[in-house]
Amino acid sequence: MKIKIAPSILASDFSRVGEEVVRLEEGGADLIHCDVMDGNFVPPITFGAQMVKALRPHTRLPLDCHLMVLHPETHIQNFAEAGADIITVHVEACDIFELFRRIEGYGVKKSAVANPETDVEKLFPAAESADMLLLMSVHPGWGGQKFIPETLKKIEKLRNYCVKIGRGDLDIEVDGGVTEKNVKDVIAAGANVIVAGSTVFRASDMAATIARLRG
Repeated sequence: MKIKIAPSILASDFSRVGEEVVRLEEGGADLIHCDVMDGNFVPPITFGAQMVKALRPHTRLPLDCHLMVLHPETHIQNFAEAGADIITVHVEACDIFELFRRIEGYGVKKSAVANPETDVEKLFPAAESADMLLLMSVHPGWGGQKFIPETLKKIEKLRNYCVKIGRGDLDIEVDGGVTEKNVKDVIAAGANVIVAGSTVFRASDMAATIARLRG
């Protein structure tokens, strides 16, 4: 299974984020992870669909939009029209199947995510129809946190379930605290889409770091 690296622009220089996205594509990234926060579902506020629309002309890479928001149903159309390729919604914030129908209606890939305190089994029903599943390995809201080790068991459990239902090739993404030191454990547990923010943007050689994160 291909290992994909999805750098989070939350860790980028927001004064030149268009250039940062170009640099990521040139450095070998597979997706651009967009952490959308509304100040309600999580305390911070980051950016919305206008930022995604502004980024779209700067890259051919898929824009992976992770909506950490209350009432995500009110934002699906805006992000789809802005150019999102994947929209990820929280099981804690919505009726996943209703949101999946809406996302699919715009021709966008659909993904579901669970927070660290949420039982991984909450994602099982979504595995039947999702294009990707995401596990938070830190508490959402802030970059630079340390990876929660218990996430490894959750990744393994989720991958095993996907295999059991005949979806063993489903993308499983992990977001938070993944570094060059622990990425091999994350991949070995069954994840194949790696979100990395600080690790990539603080690197002296972005391309080399992305390559190493692939394990």
